Amino acid sequence: MLFAHDTECALVSVAALVNTAGDDREGLPDVAALDAFFTAHGWSGRHEHTDAELRQVRALRPRLHRIWYADTDEVVAIVNTLLRESHALPQLVRHDDEPYHLHAVPRDAPLATRMAVEAAMAMADLVRMGELSRLRHCDHPDCDNVLVDLSRNRSRRFCDAGCGNRAAVSAYRARRAAASHS
Repeated sequence: MLFAHDTECALVSVAALVNTAGDDREGLPDVAALDAFFTAHGWSGRHEHTDAELRQVRALRPRLHRIWYADTDEVVAIVNTLLRESHALPQLVRHDDEPYHLHAVPRDAPLATRMAVEAAMAMADLVRMGELSRLRHCDHPDCDNVLVDLSRNRSRRFCDAGCGNRAAVSAYRARRAAASHS
């Protein structure tokens, strides 16, 4: 593990949240999709299951997406703004059979606020450790997803949407075609 468990979980969740938005798709089309996202990424605490909450979470995505394009100073500005707006006050907590970890807002804070703060805290760790280069874009030419490379050797190239498999199939087909023409 490169970072604390809660940092890695938050980084993966942030990338997944950013990837729910796209030019031609909406990965959070309704409250049920937000419920599934909430469960899949191990969120706990307050969750209202409302359209208003869904709108708040969707509104957070562009701010988080900007981090993948920003230089260090802009990332710091985004992180500090998210923390300041949320009135973050880091504290060690333990819940749901998890060891002590940092929360910076109460569990009953709105979901979008908790998502913003978790993202900001995780990004703060990346900045402090000089690891912003782990924030990447998927290498597949037909994909605009973001990813977090948590591999030890910094070799992750593709997002979780199956792009690595598509690239491998394309390369295999290209090799087969080249071999049949030889």
